[in-house]
Amino acid sequence: MNLSNGRSSPCGQTQRDLEAGSPSSSSPDFDGGEDNSDPFDITRTKNASIQRLKRWRGFYVFLLNSRQKVNSRKEASEVSRSKVKFYLQQAALVLNASRRFRYTLDLKKEEERKQILKLVTVHARVIQAAYRFKEAEKVNGLGTIVPPSSSSGEFSIGQEKLSSISREHDTTALREYGGVVGLSHLLKTNLEKGIQGDDADLVKRRNTFGSNNYPRKKGRSILMFIWDACKDLTLIILMVAAIASLALGIKSEGIKEGWYDGGSIAFAVILVIVVTAISDYKQSLQFRDLNEHKRNIHLEVIRDGRRVEISIYDVVVGDVIPLNIGNQVPADGILITGHSLAIDESSMTGESKIVDKHSKEPFLMSGCKVADGSGTMLVTAVGINTEWGLLMASISEDTGEETPLQVRLNGVATFIGIAGLSVAAIVLIVLLARYFSGHTKNPDGSVQFIAGKTRVGDAIDGAIKIVTVAVTIVVVAVPEGLPLAVTLTLAYSMKKMMADKALVRRLSACETMGSATTICSDKTGTLTMNQMTVVEACIGGKKIVPPDKKSQLSPMLCSLLIEGVAQNTNGSVYVPESGNGVEVSGSPTEKAILQWGIQLGMDFEAARSESSIIHVFPFNSDKKRGGVAIQTTDSEIHIHWKGAAEIVLACCTGYIDTNDQLVEMDEEKMTVFKKVIEDMAADSLRCVAIAYRLYEMENVPTSEEELAHWSLPEDDLILLAIVGLKDPCRPGVKDAVQLCQKAGVKVRMVTGDNVKTAKAIAVECGILSSSDDATEPNIIEGKTFRALTDEEREEIVERISVMGRSSPNDKLLLVQALRRKGHVVAVTGDGTNDAPALHEADIGLAMGIQGTEVAKESSDIIILDDNFASVVKVVKWGRSVYANIQKFIQFQLTVNIAALVINVVAAFSSGDIPLNTVQLLWVNLIMDTLGALALATEPPTDHLMDQLPVGRREPLVTNVMWRNLLIQAMYQVSVLLILNFRGRSILSLRHETNAVKVKNTLIFNAFVLCQVFNEFNARKPDEFNIFKGVTRNYLFMGIVGLTIVLQIVIIEFLGKFTKTVKLNWKQWLISVIIGFISWPLAVVGKLIPVPATPMNNFFRIFRCGRT
Repeated sequence: MNLSNGRSSPCGQTQRDLEAGSPSSSSPDFDGGEDNSDPFDITRTKNASIQRLKRWRGFYVFLLNSRQKVNSRKEASEVSRSKVKFYLQQAALVLNASRRFRYTLDLKKEEERKQILKLVTVHARVIQAAYRFKEAEKVNGLGTIVPPSSSSGEFSIGQEKLSSISREHDTTALREYGGVVGLSHLLKTNLEKGIQGDDADLVKRRNTFGSNNYPRKKGRSILMFIWDACKDLTLIILMVAAIASLALGIKSEGIKEGWYDGGSIAFAVILVIVVTAISDYKQSLQFRDLNEHKRNIHLEVIRDGRRVEISIYDVVVGDVIPLNIGNQVPADGILITGHSLAIDESSMTGESKIVDKHSKEPFLMSGCKVADGSGTMLVTAVGINTEWGLLMASISEDTGEETPLQVRLNGVATFIGIAGLSVAAIVLIVLLARYFSGHTKNPDGSVQFIAGKTRVGDAIDGAIKIVTVAVTIVVVAVPEGLPLAVTLTLAYSMKKMMADKALVRRLSACETMGSATTICSDKTGTLTMNQMTVVEACIGGKKIVPPDKKSQLSPMLCSLLIEGVAQNTNGSVYVPESGNGVEVSGSPTEKAILQWGIQLGMDFEAARSESSIIHVFPFNSDKKRGGVAIQTTDSEIHIHWKGAAEIVLACCTGYIDTNDQLVEMDEEKMTVFKKVIEDMAADSLRCVAIAYRLYEMENVPTSEEELAHWSLPEDDLILLAIVGLKDPCRPGVKDAVQLCQKAGVKVRMVTGDNVKTAKAIAVECGILSSSDDATEPNIIEGKTFRALTDEEREEIVERISVMGRSSPNDKLLLVQALRRKGHVVAVTGDGTNDAPALHEADIGLAMGIQGTEVAKESSDIIILDDNFASVVKVVKWGRSVYANIQKFIQFQLTVNIAALVINVVAAFSSGDIPLNTVQLLWVNLIMDTLGALALATEPPTDHLMDQLPVGRREPLVTNVMWRNLLIQAMYQVSVLLILNFRGRSILSLRHETNAVKVKNTLIFNAFVLCQVFNEFNARKPDEFNIFKGVTRNYLFMGIVGLTIVLQIVIIEFLGKFTKTVKLNWKQWLISVIIGFISWPLAVVGKLIPVPATPMNNFFRIFRCGRT
């Protein structure tokens, strides 16, 4: 369902959601190019280059610095007058220097990182030069290097020498030590089985060579956050006013009585500063913890002959580490074996060049990514002894990210702040005019200022109090709680999402996920359990039941199968010395086939030792198959292939029957095998074919370089077996898919499996309602979609529910087509080749278990358990972020409007402000910090999934919110103004000596209690039951309780500070009733219908009509 397409602006022009994206095929977002025409034509910041963002910021700064000159000076010639006018308006709208967000985008971050990288590289080169100088002393007269005889404790080589070999890529020294084999002996490592790996061994290695960690830059202390809060201009003005008031008060009334006014203001300001700083500090700690989770990569190492998964921080020198496509190199090391191994070293060298690794170029640098192939490495340096460790230790932890919602709220906050500043200026002028003209009176009726009679000190004191009130109005009006609420809700959501198995890598994804209109999900491991078993097998032209029944196989066929299973795999089998509990490792598919091979009688180690590997073609998601060339003991060359059944079958020209006879693959036999594949696929099985062929020894490349680029022959194959692997759907996945569909989010399955397998799983998961829906284009094959033109793809893309036999590029094309149709797209991916689609999507979701490091780094969110139900939880949390911000905006705007109107009307009419500085600061604390804490941490509810996705260009303040807040604000203004002007008679206070103070105290008390009751209303803007789930939100209940307790303390015990008096039980009851009425009033208000057209559209129509 396209929710945004076809929506037109009030001016008659089609309004395009730039953030959601409707780029053309020639957009830089799609072709990777850099359009030099318009620096402001940024479709979205996620894909915008650093250079383009710098150009935007440079022009923005230029506009701010030359606002007075730009219309008449030479700079104006650089851009059109209309653009200058437009961007000046935009610049004025988002400028908010005094209340800017705590986490803002720093475009210098990337440049700073490059500079640090250069410094680290130079530093490393200096170290290398120093080592070379030291080594020169050891060169004998013949000019040969004598290996050092010094040892390092338990080991025959020290860290300094190991580090120098790695950093300098010193092949000469490596040869002197006997290459990687010699180093392994010095490090007491078995290149096949790895290190011993017990606790004592690990401790010795860490003590000798260091741990794979690096010192972190210290985070900002609480004092730095307090200093930042102190730099707020309005609070500085208030502190100055407090000091002046304190000095004048002490001078006029003495220290015993005169410090109350200034002291109370100073205390209130300090309280606001401390609470704000503590809140910001706690959020920074949460973000720091999440950063640690991001860096804590898990990987496999070989220890004591078995593959074990460990944290990257637990890697030690001497470890043997398998490397596969998409992995990150976890430490510096030397290549042991490699098959077409290519490394992307751009993260360290800055050059986007893929480097092939082989015996002549065996050095591997920490932090680089495996771009292709596979291999194993010996770790020679870890942590700070690597260039990557030095680099990471020099980089600040602050992500410096500003989210789209924060940017929009910045404009809202600025607009409200400008309105508050204008009101404060008017109040200041009116109050000063009334004061110096003699119209302002004391509670006893005496005139406060009489020209020529009032002392200068008293006049200054009176003026300072008026200025303080005006500044306090600014404090109340400027909504610093908005950015705090965003930061709080993002930090809270990220922390809770971790518990729901989702690690957020980019803050903006939290918000964007709530706007998602479609999810393109993988099948294996996401919709299914990723627990594969071989349940069917077709061998020798007939079905084997059960699939591991060896007695039905001929010896030769069984031998070839075991050979292919054992050698053509990147998995492994570990058999303990006891012989019990065989451990199989690898991908789920590899593990299932290896387990099947074991059941056929395979001895993994023996099978691998009977032949030697010549060359490996790692499994490729584009070709959907992988192969290996081996040489047997009798010098025969066998090439084994394994992959997608119909693709491998198409390369076969024969098969071996159960009598070990080679049978030609004619059309009839091909049809039979195709029918076998279709039947397996119809039963939701993943179909894998295993085939081999003989090859002539003389045609095998002899040189290492030729061998590295040798393309294994894939024609004239002989089919050995077709196996069907069962991967059951995850429990609850059907309910999760239905929940998404109910919420207006279409789930599409994109899989590399057979179309028929995809169809069966899609029906089982509820993506397709029945098999009758499995017609084009509801279900489509990747190559069919790929062959269409861009226009044809856009025509059918919204109808596609399942794409089978898709390549990563097909997924990318699907994402691009959906985004051009205006969809907000979330896409899951786990492979290295999924990185472009993950990056292109609005939200990239990488798999935490099966996902490669390349995929994870291209993603926005990592799904830690690879479960689709967790993806749905992320959608719910994304909507919760937006909903919580809207709740807080409704609550804060109500307080803003009520406080401003009450004070302005009172100032104009009587010159008496019912809410003084300290009281307003307390209200400010309630509605900003405490309100943000209470409302920004509301957990998501199922009600959020009953609504359609929120468009990212939709107004933040909806018509429902306008209705709610205006009703509450008008009620509060009406009641409190009536009390202000008629309170003495209504409350029967005419004969009271402190009637004005009692009246103002009751107004203050009622106003605060109105906010407490209205906080409950803000929880459920569009629901009648505002108490639903409130008892489960302990923070909300705690804050409400704390607010009430503090209010009682303020009224009853802190009257001298707040200029209040004690209230009797009747007056407390009146205050509570005034606050309580906001609840039934909210119920009545929710019965009032609101127009479907957003209110701000009416203003656009008005503006368009005038122009």
